[in-house]
Amino acid sequence: MGSKGTFALVLLGALMAYYVYLPLPEDIEQRWKLMLTDCAFRSLSHLADICESLGLKDYMGVMMLVTFAERVVPQSDERVRVEDERFDGVEVVVYQPRRDVCAGERRRAVIYLHGGGWCLGSTRMGPYDSLAREMVTELNAVVVSVEYRLAPAHRFPVPFEDAYRAAKYFLSADVLGSYDVDPERVAVSGDSAGGNLAAVVVQQVGVKPVLCTLSLDVEQRIKPKAQALIYPVLQALDLNTPSYRQNRHMPILPRTLMVRFWSEYLSSDKSVLLSMLANAHNGPDSAPFLRFANWSVFLHESHRRTYDYVAPPVNEGELPGALARSVTDPRASPLLVPDAALRPLPKAYVLTCEYDVLRDDGMMYVERLRLAGVHVTHQHYPAGFHGALMFTVWPTDFRIARQMVNDYLLWLKQNL
Repeated sequence: MGSKGTFALVLLGALMAYYVYLPLPEDIEQRWKLMLTDCAFRSLSHLADICESLGLKDYMGVMMLVTFAERVVPQSDERVRVEDERFDGVEVVVYQPRRDVCAGERRRAVIYLHGGGWCLGSTRMGPYDSLAREMVTELNAVVVSVEYRLAPAHRFPVPFEDAYRAAKYFLSADVLGSYDVDPERVAVSGDSAGGNLAAVVVQQVGVKPVLCTLSLDVEQRIKPKAQALIYPVLQALDLNTPSYRQNRHMPILPRTLMVRFWSEYLSSDKSVLLSMLANAHNGPDSAPFLRFANWSVFLHESHRRTYDYVAPPVNEGELPGALARSVTDPRASPLLVPDAALRPLPKAYVLTCEYDVLRDDGMMYVERLRLAGVHVTHQHYPAGFHGALMFTVWPTDFRIARQMVNDYLLWLKQNL
C-alpha cells in the first residue's frame, strides 16, 4: 500500500473513531459497547434528518427502522403459549404459562406497555418478547403486551386510549377468569413512554376518568394491585429539569430526541418542536400546574446539584390550540394530577437511571406518591442510562440490563 493509501486509511480510521467516541462518565460499565450502540442510533437519526429535509420520508418513518430491525414473530414454545388477540379492538400479544393451573391456584398477570417515545417500538421486538417470556416463567404470570397505535399517525390521546381500552377489557372478572388470573394479583407496567401510559392507566382505571372521551363504564370493580414504571416520562411542562440539562447529550435518548418525541406525540404543528426545545411552549393554562413539576420542591438536593430553578416561562402569545390543552392533560402528563388523585393508587415500583434525561420525572413522581401516602419502591441506578433494560440481546447485551431485569422481576415476585 502506498503512502497515500496509508494516509487515507489512517484518516478514515481517525474520523470513524472521532464519530464513535463519546465522552461518558467513568462509572458507566462497558463504555465502548455503549458508544458503538449509540453510534448506530445517532447514524440513523442523522439519516432521518437528511431524509426529512429532502422531503423523502418523515423523521419517525426512518427511525422506525430500529423497530423493524429487532422485530420477531412471537411464537409458542415448550414453556410459554403465545397468542395474538384483540381486547376491545386493540391488538395484544398474550403470553401464558404452558403448565396447567393446580386446583385452587390462580396466576399473577402483568399488563405491559412498550417504550419508544409513543412513536417507535412494538411488542413484537426481541427484547420485549424476551422480557415477557421471563415474566411468564419466573412469575407464573399471564403477560398482556399491548400493541397500541403509534404517533405521528395516531397522536395523543390515541396511544393512551388503546392502552386504557385493553386494560379495562382485561380487568373484567370474566376475562381474568378465562386466563386463570387472580384479580388481586394484576400489575400494570411499562418502560419510558410505556411507563407514561402505565402510570396514566393506573390513575384512570377504576375511577371516574379525567377528561376521558371513551364510552366505557365508569365503575371498574377490579383494579390493578401494583404499578411498575421503568424510567418513565411523566410531564411535558418543564423540559429543562436538572436531568434534562445534565444528560442532554447522553446516549440513546439525548434531550433533542426526547423533546422531538413529545412534539410528535402532542401536535402536528412543526413549529412546536422549536418551542419545546426552547422550553417556551407553555401557555396561560399551564400556570396552575407548574407547581406539580417544580423540581426545586420535589427533588433531593443531591439531584438539584448546582442548577437554579427557574419556572418555565408562560407564553402569552399564540400557541397551537391542541398543544396548549395537551401539555396539561393528565392523560399525557400523569405527574400533574392533584394529590387527591394519587392517594388511592396501588403500590409502585419506579426505576430511574442517573444518566437519563427522564431521571427527574421519575424522582419527582416518587416523592409525590410518597407524600400522598402510596407505598413506593424506588430503584435508582447510579451508573444507569436510558433504555438499558432492553439491552439484553446480543450484540447489545449489557450487564446492567441483566441486573435491572433481575431486580424488576424480584419486586414483582415479592409484591404481586
